[in-house]
Amino acid sequence: MSSPCSALLFDADDTLWECNVVFERASDDFCGWQERPGLDAAAIRRLLGEVERANSARYGYGAAVFLRSLGDCLERIHGRAATPGEGEHLRRLAEAVLDCRIESIPEVSETLEALGQRYPLVLVTKGDTDDQWRKLDVSGLRPHFHAVHVVPEKETGTYTRIVERHELDPATTWMVGNSPSSDILPALAAGLGAVYVPNDNTWVLEHAELDLAVDRLLTVERFGRLLDHF
Repeated sequence: MSSPCSALLFDADDTLWECNVVFERASDDFCGWQERPGLDAAAIRRLLGEVERANSARYGYGAAVFLRSLGDCLERIHGRAATPGEGEHLRRLAEAVLDCRIESIPEVSETLEALGQRYPLVLVTKGDTDDQWRKLDVSGLRPHFHAVHVVPEKETGTYTRIVERHELDPATTWMVGNSPSSDILPALAAGLGAVYVPNDNTWVLEHAELDLAVDRLLTVERFGRLLDHF
């Protein structure tokens, strides 16, 4: 069933490619390294989550902030700053994150190819500018997009400004993403339609309650099913 559409906006991380799994592996390695009697890996993970929440609010997102969070978490565990040796080990643990490594998601490239023949496609991603452009270039997906916006945060006003900049009609513009917090709720609040593509690996800080029965919210179980609607 086709939905009225004049343009499609897309999230990047964990919608077009797997990204959070790379962070999660590094976090698991860190928690395993710091685990000790009386402080198990689950407790360290909860502490790291608190540190990440605070640092993302203060510093934003990306590889450098993640490395800072590991260091801050280690400092809270030990009551002191990391030693030079520990700092080097932290960098090794975060190497894949710092290198902006990503993993492909099935059906994405061919689906974007087909959709790009029907509508203008705009990428809207948040995080560190250099990190996000590196990941986009590594993905090979850049040619599919009419425009790319890397923003520090994805709020209602972010979508309003992008729609105005490209002279789009909110009533026929849709945002596609995996994050209820960043992709779905603020896009709906800006008057856009939204397509929720669930990803089991979505970062916990991107979780939020969704009412799946609201108007102009579609859910597709995998990326290629977008072609059933657009």
